[in-house]
Amino acid sequence: MPSDDLRRLALRHGIRPGRSERVGEAARRLGTSTRMLRYAEDLGLVAPPRTAGGYRVYDEQDLLAVALAGELQARHHVTPAAVAFGLRALSDPEVAASLRQLGRLARLQPAAIDALDFETEKARRLLRLAG
Repeated sequence: MPSDDLRRLALRHGIRPGRSERVGEAARRLGTSTRMLRYAEDLGLVAPPRTAGGYRVYDEQDLLAVALAGELQARHHVTPAAVAFGLRALSDPEVAASLRQLGRLARLQPAAIDALDFETEKARRLLRLAG
């Protein structure tokens, strides 16, 4: 996602640089529940640090990650677990290779397999920008 898109996403959700929020406030800002934020964390979609007292603290990057994951789920009609698996496919060469093999077995056109490689590289660039 280009940085302009991330800026628009931040504006839509009122996410500001340098701001940190606990789980309840973050959930309200993102229009979700604390339970869903914890589920996103369990899936590896977000990794908010914790205070000495054990409270999750969501910073700008964490809030953007959850907001973007939500948009991907809505846009592509997938579950949070599917988004998490997509991230795994991008970061684990063995999973990516297995998916390409499945694509060949399923007789996907080479362009569809090339699209997976394109999307993989695009997601890696986004992760580098976000990280």
